[in-house]
Amino acid sequence: MKNLGFWGPGRAHGKILVLAGVISLAVMFLAVGIAAGASPRVALTESTHDFGKVFEDKALIYTFLVKNEGNAPLRVEDVDPDCACTVADYDRTIPPGGQGRITLSIKPYSVLREFIKQAKVKFNDPDTPEMDLTLKGYVQPIIEIQPSHIVRLRGRVDENVQGQVRFISHLAAPWQITGVDNSIPRRLAVNLKTEQPGKVYVLEVRNISRESGHYGGKIELRTTSAERPRLIVRVFANIYPAASGTP
Repeated sequence: MKNLGFWGPGRAHGKILVLAGVISLAVMFLAVGIAAGASPRVALTESTHDFGKVFEDKALIYTFLVKNEGNAPLRVEDVDPDCACTVADYDRTIPPGGQGRITLSIKPYSVLREFIKQAKVKFNDPDTPEMDLTLKGYVQPIIEIQPSHIVRLRGRVDENVQGQVRFISHLAAPWQITGVDNSIPRRLAVNLKTEQPGKVYVLEVRNISRESGHYGGKIELRTTSAERPRLIVRVFANIYPAASGTP
């Protein structure tokens, strides 16, 4: 007669081992399946920011919000601005359902007039591996030169050939132009007038040369502004001979 007590427990133990192996494999395949389906998904509320009108002496800083709408961690792998004047600071990893920040800063005196600056951002999102963030606006100089920092004189030697430049300060405190240096005094006369004390000055330039021809020169103005201690105006002149019959 067979000894059932001997074989019974061994067979039961084997079945338990087999069952445990099946469960382990099932858990492993389930984990692999979940991992295979997990993915980050980047979402931005905006990718462009317009500063509008600002002045050149201010840093321009803006923070873009980045959401992870996926079910795996979102990594910001790189932020590459298109200009050395722009500095990026950002959260490297954003958990599922979480929110991170990418801050772009443009240094003062780095842009002027209308500008557009971009930064390319790389993610581990398989559907959106790259995205451009854009900063734009219009930067006014703290001391505005109207109509331009270049004066062009054109006329005959027997005419009163002159031009002018207006300097308008946007500084909070009053400022002054304390001196004027003319690189070509034998050809050009300069005169500085105060239009609005501490705010607006006018520089008049006039040809005094009695020789026809072309010439160029530089006028340097010294100011009390620490941000703009000097201003440069360049003059280019085309002076023609006197009209026929002029004494």
